[in-house]
Formats: sequence, structure tokens, C-alpha cells
Amino acid sequence: MSDPDTKKANQVAPTLADRIGVQAARKLEAQRHPAQVWSGLGLMGLIGWSVVLPTLLGAALGVWLDRGSEGAFSWTLTFLIAGLVLGCLNAWHWVAKEDRAMRAERGQHDV
Repeated sequence: MSDPDTKKANQVAPTLADRIGVQAARKLEAQRHPAQVWSGLGLMGLIGWSVVLPTLLGAALGVWLDRGSEGAFSWTLTFLIAGLVLGCLNAWHWVAKEDRAMRAERGQHDV
């Protein structure tokens, strides 16, 4: 008969060999699908553009509004910051979505 405490301890803390096995399986999976590396780089580009594009559009809108109005208030700065905030929220959404997808995929492979 096996000791219940030993059995419980083995279930809670995986051994070093188990952890190395999981990491090796992930590495082999990544080597089988090299396109994932390029898709990761593409995702970084997508995230970058999802921040840059709203920021530039906001700045352009602000410049256009500043040319049409006279005043001490800067529409350029206002819409530049608004575009940056919108872009950062958009990037956060993409990163959270990809993180959930990776965690779900990792959960399937660890079983």
C-alpha cells in the first residue's frame, strides 16, 4: 500500500523529470511548427501598429482641428493622447486574447 501523504505530495508538486518532459515536448512542438515564430513576430508588428495608427490618426485630426480654430486649447495634443490611450487599450486586448489562446493550448498539451 502507498502512503496517502506521499501520493498527495506527488500530485501537487511535479518532479523535475516531469517538468523537463513538458518543456521538451513544448520545444519539439515549436520545432515542428516554425511558422509560429513568424506569427509571433507578426503579432508584435500588429500590436505595434495597433498603437501607432490610432496615435497618428489622432494627431492628424488634432492638427486639422487646430488649423480651423484659434484658441489656447491644443486639439493636437488632446487627440494625440486620446489616440495613444485607444491604441494601448487595443494592444492590451490583443495581448490578452493571445495569452488566453496560448494558455488554453498549453493546457491541452500538458494533459
